[in-house]
Amino acid sequence: MRDAIEGGFDPLEDPYAVLEQPMGTAREMRIITIGAGASGLNVARNVAKHMKNVSLQIYEKNHAVGGTWLENRYPGCACDIPSHNYQYSWEPNPHWTSYYSPQPEILDYFQRAAEKHGLLKYVQFRTKVVNARWDEDAGVWRFKIERLDTGEVFEDYGHFFINASGYLNNWKWPQIEGLHTFAGDLLHSASWKPEKTLEGKSVAVIGYGSSGIQVVTAIQPVVKSLTTFIRGPTWITSGFGSKYAAPGGLNFDFPTDQKEAFASKPEEYLSYRKGVEHELSSRFKMLHQGTPEQAAAVKFSTEDMTRRLGKDSPLLDVIIPNFAVGCRRPSPGNGYLEALSQPNVNVITGKEIVRVEPKGLVTETGELIEVDTIICATGFDLSYKPRFPIVGRNGTNLQEVWKDRPTAYLSLAVADMPNYSVFLGPNAPVGHGSAIPIIEHLTKYMLKMIHKTQTQRYKSFTPRPDAISEFLEHADTFLPRMAWASKCRSWFKNGQETGPVGLYPGSRLHWFHLLKEVRYEDWEWDTCDKNRWAFLGNGFSIMEGEGRDLTWYFDAPEKEYDDLVY
Repeated sequence: MRDAIEGGFDPLEDPYAVLEQPMGTAREMRIITIGAGASGLNVARNVAKHMKNVSLQIYEKNHAVGGTWLENRYPGCACDIPSHNYQYSWEPNPHWTSYYSPQPEILDYFQRAAEKHGLLKYVQFRTKVVNARWDEDAGVWRFKIERLDTGEVFEDYGHFFINASGYLNNWKWPQIEGLHTFAGDLLHSASWKPEKTLEGKSVAVIGYGSSGIQVVTAIQPVVKSLTTFIRGPTWITSGFGSKYAAPGGLNFDFPTDQKEAFASKPEEYLSYRKGVEHELSSRFKMLHQGTPEQAAAVKFSTEDMTRRLGKDSPLLDVIIPNFAVGCRRPSPGNGYLEALSQPNVNVITGKEIVRVEPKGLVTETGELIEVDTIICATGFDLSYKPRFPIVGRNGTNLQEVWKDRPTAYLSLAVADMPNYSVFLGPNAPVGHGSAIPIIEHLTKYMLKMIHKTQTQRYKSFTPRPDAISEFLEHADTFLPRMAWASKCRSWFKNGQETGPVGLYPGSRLHWFHLLKEVRYEDWEWDTCDKNRWAFLGNGFSIMEGEGRDLTWYFDAPEKEYDDLVY
């Protein structure tokens, strides 16, 4: 807390006066959010549902809501988390078609949720924030926003800045000499051109992460020939939550009577979802190196991949890893290994692509592989570095701060960035399980902070630098024991084989537990008033206003003890 004298307040010249309003009065506040994907929509729903005297504006660069599920439309695009656990708690959908849902159905879910709950009114489409700067005197963020259809730049402001633009958002071409000299169709999985046809064509796929695996599986039956480049091994496991999947961890369609039962019996439907979630959350032990659970995962996955490839397949020695299961995010890869064995598929391993020519790709051996189409399933820029200046206190530019190693407070806030929150930032718990519960917990935390600022007359909150550095010390000491730290090229390590792991040092449940109670001691708070207690006001509370229940504390006297978790 800043000292009153340092803030220019002289108690002799500026006598304190009581603020004539009840305690808990909510100031008018404005929130600016970037992105109308899963995170941004969750912010909109919960601001509308739970907050008062708050105006919200979401800026979205695309023409519609949906985020990554709007932008990623490549063949085979689907979620590797069971459908019934990749949804909002406030918008359950008992009618999912299949256990693992395809992109069109997931996009439709988010767009229907936005329309049903009236969230579109908060979104300005085809707008992109190009500059954000903290105004210390006014206690607001000032934004410059570009209208993408006209090029016009206009300004806006917000007391709070929530960055919901996502970490799988900034796609990139691979750095291959001559890539754009290719005379055929050059496609990227994250910027798909649906008008391009692949039927009967010779196609090369670069990339063997989750999108590459899905693309290869989807297009293999329809192309004339398929060449896929696999730079190294990867675990193709039976699906997450496999106890509830089809035999072998495979996908399946829910029968009509099952969907009707889910819809008509909400308690049974919740029990089913909890069962799937329990299995997803219980696998954290498996992600520890050297444990019996990790050894069992390696044994099972090795045997399963051998069965699916065939025990005599020459790919066994190439594609089955010697690193821990979970070092890279495992993929269910339904049908992928079987596709690699088909006669129209050429799998190239151990050979780097040195350049691209108009007719095709040239490997390090000098071989020219002629193709009609090149598909780059090479992922995203995972550096977290913002694409536009975000300038906080003392001129601190987040682009510079995060150019080497990004750090954050519990993945959601950054030193010298007052009233700034980010979804799924550095060290987020995204190494296992569904992202949607993570997003919901983050939103609750962010809105708690905003509510405190709004009702207790704080001007700003910023995480303490020592809280971040000590958290990072703990994370860097803990994480080497995890499968994520074993030697493999992974986006958990920003595309490197070795180096710091950018994940949370614990399970998802560990992180949920931590976020239940805000550690206010880890934050620096600046007040709007000369006296920190000014919010106490005229001695009344909003909880004793006209028509309010003045005996609310009789209703559930034990409820507040729920946070005493042992």
